[in-house]
Amino acid sequence: MYINKVILYGNLTRDPELKALPSGNKVVNFSIATNRTWKDAAGKKQEAAEYHNIVFYGKLAETIAQYMRKGSTLLVEGRLTTRSWDGADGQKRYRTEIVGEEFQFGPRPATGGSFTSGGTGVYHAPESSGGAQPKDDNVPDVDTIEYPSDDINPEDIPF
Repeated sequence: MYINKVILYGNLTRDPELKALPSGNKVVNFSIATNRTWKDAAGKKQEAAEYHNIVFYGKLAETIAQYMRKGSTLLVEGRLTTRSWDGADGQKRYRTEIVGEEFQFGPRPATGGSFTSGGTGVYHAPESSGGAQPKDDNVPDVDTIEYPSDDINPEDIPF
C-alpha cells in the first residue's frame, strides 16, 4: 500500500476564491504559507517560507470560503496531486496542489475573530457526497497550546 498524505499548518496568503463547477459542485482555491527556521554552519539564524496551493470541494469549500480570510490560520489534511492543461500559448502547464480532505480552524485573532465554531472545529470530507460534519471520534476538545516566543537552544535539551 502506498501513502499520499499531507498535513500543513499555516496562514492563508490570500482570501479563498469560491467557484462552482459545471456540475454545480463548489470548489475553493487558496494558498497557505508555512515557514521553517534553522541555524546555518556559522550559527546564524535562517528562515525560509514555502507556499502551498490548496483546493477543497463541496460543503468544505463553502465553509472555508465563509469563515477564512487572508492571514487566518488553518490546519489542512489532504493528498498531493498534480494536474496539467494546455495554456493559451500552447505550452503544457502543471500545477501541484493539495486536495483537502479535512481541516481545522486555527486560533482566533485577539481582535475578535473571523469565524465562529461550535464544537471542535474539525471538519472532514464525508464518506459519500454530502456536507461538512464536525468530526466525532469521542475525543475530548483540546485547548490551544501557547508556544513560547523565544528560541529553544538545542544544547538545553537533556537527551
